Amino acid sequence: MRILLVNPKTPPTFHNYHNALPFVAKRAAGPPLGLLTVAAMLPVSWECRLVDMDIESLTDKDLRWADMVFLTGMDIQRSSFQKVLVRCTTLCKKVVAGGPMLSTNREGFQGIDHYVLNEAEITLPLFLRDLEAGCAKTVYTSPDFPDLAATPIPRWDLLQIKAYASMNIQYSRGCPYHCEFCSIGMLNGHRPRTKQTAQFIAELEALRKAGWKNNIFIVDDNFIGKARVLKEELLPALIRWKAASGARFLFTTEASVELAEDHELMSLMAEAGFECVFLGIETPNTESLSECGKSQNLSVNLIESVRTLHRYGMRVAAGFIVGFDSDTTSVFHQQIDFIRNSSVVTAMIGLLNAPIGTRLYKRMFSENRLLATGITGNNMDGTMNFIPKMDYGELLRGYREILETVYRPDVYFRRVKAFLKDFHPARTQRPRFSLTMLKALVRSIWRLGILDHARWYYWRLFAHSIFHCPQKLPTAITMAVYGFHFRKVSRHAFS
Repeated sequence: MRILLVNPKTPPTFHNYHNALPFVAKRAAGPPLGLLTVAAMLPVSWECRLVDMDIESLTDKDLRWADMVFLTGMDIQRSSFQKVLVRCTTLCKKVVAGGPMLSTNREGFQGIDHYVLNEAEITLPLFLRDLEAGCAKTVYTSPDFPDLAATPIPRWDLLQIKAYASMNIQYSRGCPYHCEFCSIGMLNGHRPRTKQTAQFIAELEALRKAGWKNNIFIVDDNFIGKARVLKEELLPALIRWKAASGARFLFTTEASVELAEDHELMSLMAEAGFECVFLGIETPNTESLSECGKSQNLSVNLIESVRTLHRYGMRVAAGFIVGFDSDTTSVFHQQIDFIRNSSVVTAMIGLLNAPIGTRLYKRMFSENRLLATGITGNNMDGTMNFIPKMDYGELLRGYREILETVYRPDVYFRRVKAFLKDFHPARTQRPRFSLTMLKALVRSIWRLGILDHARWYYWRLFAHSIFHCPQKLPTAITMAVYGFHFRKVSRHAFS
C-alpha cells in the first residue's frame, strides 16, 4: 500500500513567522507532527511519503503515485484542504482524513472516504483493522482519551528536515482549566496525560540522530499540567540526557501563568534549556477574565509573572484577546499599557471567536448571537463568528489601534530594550553560534539596517546591545526580525 500524507498549505499568520523565515533561509516554522505520528502507526510494509504544502507543492504525480491519501487540517487550512479534496476526487483517489478541524465539525466536506477522528492512538487501529478485513466504515470516532505510552516516535525520516526553523514534539495532552473560549478540553480532555520520561527522551534522541541541532517547540496544551512529574522525573532526566549526549537543543512551550509562582520548576526548565514560553494572558480586564473562566490569571500579578519568567531566562510570548462581553472601550488602552509595562515583545492580539463545541459557542447559540460565517482560524483577520456586545465598528477601530500602536517601530523597539534589561538567560538558554546565525545577522543588516524604513531603530538596538548587553545580541537581532514580521502581519490584519 502506498500512502501519501498531505499537510495543506497554511496562509500567512502571526504564528508561522512567514516574514521572518527568509532571514534564516527556512521555508516553514515547523513540521506537521500529527501526520508524522500517524505515519509511524501504519503497517511497516506500507510505503509512505509526506507532502507538506508549507514547503513544497502537491503535484498530480504525487497523487497518482498513491493508493490512498491521508489528509489532515486545521481551520486556518480549510481553503487549501478543500482544494486538495477536489484534486483527489478528480484523480479518483481515496481519502482518509482527520485532525482538529474535522474532529470538531465534519459537516460540509465532499470527497472524504473515511473520517478517522479524535486521537489516532484509538481510532486509527480500528480503521486499519476494518480496512484489512475489507469492511472499513466511513466514520471512526471515540470519546476516550488514550494513554500516550501508545504513541510511537514520529517518522522524522519523512521530512525535508532542513526546510524547517524548528521541530515540533509533544510531551503531554490536555489542560486542567475550563476557559470558555478554548477547545482544548473538548479535543484532549481536562486531565493532563503525559508520555513516559524514557519515551520522551527517546523521541529527542531520534531527532538528534536524524541530524537536528536547532530549536524545538514542545506543542503541549499546557506543559506544566503535571508539575510534580516535571520536577521529579522529566526535567532532571532531560538535563542528564543533554549533558551525556551533547545535544544543545533550546525549547519553547506553552504553559499556564502559575509557572511564574514555582521557582523550582522555573530553575529546572532554565537549566534544561527552555528559552521561551507562550502564556495565554488574554486580557488585563479582570471582569473579562472572570467572564471566560480564566481563574488562574486572576490569582496572580500578571505583569510581575511575565517579569519573573524573563528574569529566569524564559522570554514570554503571549496571547491577548479583545471582544469579551465585559470589555468596554477602555480595554484597548489597557491592553496597550499592559503590553508596554510587561515588556512582552511577542504579543499576539486577536478578536474573540467561539470555536464549535466550546462553552462560548453554546452560550452564543443559546443567546442567538452566532453568525453563519464560521471561524477562519486566523483571529487577526478582523472577523468574529458571533455578535459582540460592543459596537462592532468601535471594536474594530480599537483593535486596529492596538495593533498599530504595539508594533509601531518606536514603541516596539523601546519594548525590546526594556525586555533585554529584564531578560537574564543562563548559559544553557543561550543560542549556539552557527553559520546560520551569522547569515541571519548579515541578512538582517541588509534588510532591516539598510532597506527598511525603521532602520534607525534597528541600529539603535544594535548599538545598545553591543555596548550594554553583548551576550544578548543574538536575542536582540531575533526580536528585530520578529518585529519586521509582526509589523507586516498587523498591517495586513484586515486585508
